[in-house]
Parts: sequence; structure tokens; C-alpha cells
Amino acid sequence: MDEERQRKNDFTQGGIAKNILGLAIPLTVAQLTVVLYNVVDRAFIGHIESIGRDAFTGIGLVMPVTYIITAFANLCGTGGAPLCSIARGRGDLPRARRIMGCAFALLLLLGAALTVLFYLFHEPFLYLVGGSPETVPHAKSYLLIYLAGTIPVMISLGMNPFINAQGFGRTGMMTVLLGAVINLILDPIFIFLLDMGVQGAALATVIAQTCSALWVLVFLRGRQAILRLSRADMVLDPLILRRIVSLGLTGFTFSITNSLVQALGNAQLQAFGAAEGGAMGDLYVAAMTAITSVREIIFQPIQGLTQGAQPVIGYNYGAGQYSRVKKCILFTTWAGLLYNIAVWLLVMLMPRFWILLFNDDPALLEVGVKTLRIYYATFAFMAFQMIGQNTFVALGKARYAVFFSLLRKVILVIPLMLLLPHLWGLGAYGVFASEPVSNVLGGVACYATMLAVVWKELRQPDRPMPSLTHS
Repeated sequence: MDEERQRKNDFTQGGIAKNILGLAIPLTVAQLTVVLYNVVDRAFIGHIESIGRDAFTGIGLVMPVTYIITAFANLCGTGGAPLCSIARGRGDLPRARRIMGCAFALLLLLGAALTVLFYLFHEPFLYLVGGSPETVPHAKSYLLIYLAGTIPVMISLGMNPFINAQGFGRTGMMTVLLGAVINLILDPIFIFLLDMGVQGAALATVIAQTCSALWVLVFLRGRQAILRLSRADMVLDPLILRRIVSLGLTGFTFSITNSLVQALGNAQLQAFGAAEGGAMGDLYVAAMTAITSVREIIFQPIQGLTQGAQPVIGYNYGAGQYSRVKKCILFTTWAGLLYNIAVWLLVMLMPRFWILLFNDDPALLEVGVKTLRIYYATFAFMAFQMIGQNTFVALGKARYAVFFSLLRKVILVIPLMLLLPHLWGLGAYGVFASEPVSNVLGGVACYATMLAVVWKELRQPDRPMPSLTHS
């Protein structure tokens, strides 16, 4: 093993902000890029002549599927990568490689199972999550092609954290930039030039994600990696698997509950819209699709910041450098709050701009502007949720991270989605109002608990640094 390369990515050295931002900036660029090319897909689709709004709404029906696929990728990536960081911090590189190999084997197994299940049950699923006869055909056309790329999508999403965990933030960024550039080039060609519509958007995404997956595998199997992916380590070791799944349940829960909330929200909006008459159900679902797409854009920098901090926190925790762990938490708190407040102002002041990205239908604009302001009313509080939850993940405290992920999305949002529409005549607008209420309650509870649980442990003195071990 190249000892110089290992020391170069030693997060116990150098400034806290420099270490975190060195990973967070390229990670954020990468995540923003992947989101942007997904959003560009929707923007192109939303502006297809004559069918744009229905096709755009149809893509909204596919989003729960993409969240589910992301959830299982996160189970492997966000479960295994922090464990790799802690093992690296302790100098135990052989164990770090076994963790990565086990995560990869699990990812391939889950990817194959998801592909088969969604091919078998895609149509009833699309109607279950708020589809209508006008929108399901568009969703089906996109989904049947998209599913062919399930495993490449999961490799790209689930294994890229292992590149970042080794300190190669720029390489992790290139994983997504490669796919994004390919997707952005192919989208207009397939959708408009070749007149493939939503099928063209899906095909462009599959090709792009396949290229990203190949990039990840080439790097993790190559000489530059500190931890190399080898067949010998691709074993579903029960003890390691239990730790990966336990810790990965946080990222899994976050995405799977996003899928559940999106599905329930679409179904509720379709039901209340039908009661109002006309095509109001599809209109509300289109507004939610636009709002969720905006969330994916503005959410990525705070997610990139907290995920960029994870390897630094985990490495220093594993190395016993507790004072540096505290500094990491404080830095991410202030940086995250400042970002979320700035974005909140931007969304509140320019709601029409965000809706016009996807469709210029006057009815959608009217509903979209109003619901956008409701949905993002307390966005600043999301910083507390993200920082608290990701700190628990970085320190390997899985049960806290899973609980607070479930608290906000399942214990709070789902009951609120069912209750608020029946109060004060809110109707469909009550579905959108569930988000700001849960942001405040869930965010404050998560961060306060993180401080109560973690800070006491971090008061102990730093311990001497371990020497590196090699296989």
C-alpha cells in the first residue's frame, strides 16, 4: 500500500473547513450535476408541444420508483462508506476493503431484485401513486426503459461514496459529471431530434448512468485507489453485512420515506383534485412534481456539505481526535444554516421562476406559485435535520439516525398529509403544508438530541494517533 497516499488523505491533519470543503465542494458539484440532468429531463419533457403538462406529470409518477432505487443504493453506500472511514482512521485497511466488497455484493443482489419486481408490477404501482389514464401512459413509456439501467444507477450512486470516503472528492465529482455531460448531450437529440419523447429522456439517462458506473468500477479497481475493489472481498459476511445494513438504514429510510411521501402526496392530491372537478388532480400532482424537482436542486448543497463532513468526522472519531469532531459539527452547523436561509429567501422572492423551468401553463403557474411558498415556508430548519442526522451516521450511531429519519417523514409528515387537508378548509393545500410543519418539529428534535447524545462523549481527551497497518 502506498503510505504516502494514505497520509495525504489523513483528515486528522489540516484545517477542518479545508478538509470538509475539499470533499463537500466536488461532492456538491457532482450531486447538483446529477440532479440538474434529472431536472433537465423533466424540463425538456414539460415543454414537449401539446403533451408537455401530462408528460411532466407522468414523470412525477415515476419519481417514487427512482427514490426506491436510490434508497437501496444508499443502504449500501451510506451504510458502508462511513464504516470504511472509521476503519481507515483506525489504520485497519484490510477491514475497510472487506466492508467495501460486501457492500458491492449486496448492491448487485438488490439491483437485480428491484429490476424484476418493477418490471412485473409497474402499471398497478403507477396508478397507486396517483396516476390517471392521461398520465400513466407517459410514465410507463419512461419507466420501462429506465428500469434497464437499475444496476448501473445503483453502482453509480452506491459505490461513489467509497471514492469520497478515501478522500478522492474530485474523482467522485467526475463520476457524476461524466454521466451528466452525456445525458445533457443526448437529451435534446433523443427527445426532439429523433422525436422519441419521454422514451428518449429515459434512454439518455440509462446510457449516462452506465458510463458513470463504469467510471466508478475502473477507479475502484485501479492503482490510484487506497482501497481497491477485489473479487476476494465481495463476500456477504454476516457480521459486516449487519453493520452496513444497520448504518445504511438512515440513507435508506430517507429515500424510501421520500418515495412513500411522494406517492401518498400524489394520491391525496389526485383525490382532493377530483373532488374539485375537472383536471385539478393532475394539476396538483404537476405542481408537486415541480416543487419536488426544485427541492432536489436546492437541497443538494446542504446534503453535499453534510456528506462531505461524514468522512472527516468518521476518520477523526476513529482516530480518537474528539476535539476535531466537535469543530466539524460546529462548522457544518453554521455553514448549513447560512445556506438554507439564503435559499429560503431566493425561493420566497422568485416563485414564478422555479415553476417556469418546467412548464408555462397558466393554471399550473397559478397553483404552483402558491403551493411553492407554502411548501418552503420553513426550509431553514431542514439544516438542523441534515446536520444532526448525518453526524449520527458519521459516528456509527445508526439507531438515532434511523429514528429521526422516520420521525420527520413517517411519524410527522404522513399523518399531517392525512389530517391537514380536512382542517380549516385547506383541502389539497394541506398536503403541501405538511412539509413546513415537519421541518420545524423534526429538525429541532434531531439536532437537540444529537447535541445531548454526542457532545458528552466528545468531551474526553484526544488519544494518540495509531500507526498504519497493511495487508
